[in-house]
Amino acid sequence: MLLGKSRTYHDPIHGAITLDGKDATEYLLIQLIDTPEFQRLRRIHQLDIAYFTFHGAEGSRFTHSLGVMAVTRRAFDAIAIKYPYLNVHRTVVLVAALLHDLGHGPYSHASEEVFGSNHEIWTRRLLRFGKIGEVLNNFSENLITDLEKVFTKKYDVPFIYQLISSQIDCDRLDYLERDSYFTGAKYGQLDLDRILLAMKFDPITQCLVIGRKGMVAIEHYLTVRHFMYLQIYNHRKNLAARFLLERIFRRAKALIAEGKNDFVFSDRTMLSWLTQDPQSLSCAEYFASDDIVFAYHLHRWRDSLDPTLSDLCRRFLDRNLFRVTDISDLDDVQQQSSLDVWREKLTNQGLESKYYCGIKVARTKGYSIYKQGINVQTEQGLQDIAKLSPLVQAIVKPTQKTWLVHP
Repeated sequence: MLLGKSRTYHDPIHGAITLDGKDATEYLLIQLIDTPEFQRLRRIHQLDIAYFTFHGAEGSRFTHSLGVMAVTRRAFDAIAIKYPYLNVHRTVVLVAALLHDLGHGPYSHASEEVFGSNHEIWTRRLLRFGKIGEVLNNFSENLITDLEKVFTKKYDVPFIYQLISSQIDCDRLDYLERDSYFTGAKYGQLDLDRILLAMKFDPITQCLVIGRKGMVAIEHYLTVRHFMYLQIYNHRKNLAARFLLERIFRRAKALIAEGKNDFVFSDRTMLSWLTQDPQSLSCAEYFASDDIVFAYHLHRWRDSLDPTLSDLCRRFLDRNLFRVTDISDLDDVQQQSSLDVWREKLTNQGLESKYYCGIKVARTKGYSIYKQGINVQTEQGLQDIAKLSPLVQAIVKPTQKTWLVHP
């Protein structure tokens, strides 16, 4: 195999991420990064529309994906020193780490909420698409199949997919630190070095486990994750921005369905999103969509002849977001009554209330088994951390808040 030059990416979280062009696996990573399919991730925000709340949240899925690969390489290579027979899995685990978010749609998780798309399904589909499929197949005809097994948690060695997706995976380690950095919040600061030292391989179960001495670092990690969801990911302004985005596209879809295409400028890419189930799109149609394409249409719709669509887009672009009122302490009947009051008020003002008010539920997941929880090595064998830690027990139960969204 003809190898090439090395490459260094300067990352604000992990410093210099250098890929060795003389190493076959790392040269493959360089080639994958240079494909159009991976470069598209530069045009998709990591934190969807959280920049309305945290003005520094401008990072991309591209930077996050590089970070996950870098953390995974550190974790895997350190463990493979003790268990060198794991090295046959190095290519698949590093490529999986790099490509795990390949299928994200415009505005990341926000588009999943708005359109019902699934980025994990699209990640697997795009592995066989375009240049990225060509690069993977040229390296090994079995690589795509192995990646699919990792992403569906069917790979023969659980340790490999657990590094990418589990309760203590490299994806979460990167996004907690990265999102904390770009939002300016202090909740997400982790002792990454200590966590990586705590991560172990259990040769009997072939699973990712934690050394007993590393429990404190993992407790801190789980607490950090809990607070990041409470204070960042489920921030009330984020919910308001997502609500507004969802109402914009709901209105655009309704106008198209009514045959009022002149009211909704749409290029071929946008029209496919407005008229089809996003899971039924072709790879080419899905690949053509990103934050820039969607934002362009919002700008065009600001001048729509439809007053509702125009006003909603103006509000979004000017950050004139709706307010959110916590109604979690009300029962279902009282919550519905509060919504009805606002609907009547808005209708009396001549507005279509279904686009201007609603109820949003925000759930913060607690620690859960997630197919396999976090097992700790003890003298009595592997034990779930929730049984050993009173702190983890306190955050097992998920929390939920209900918000009334209104002007």
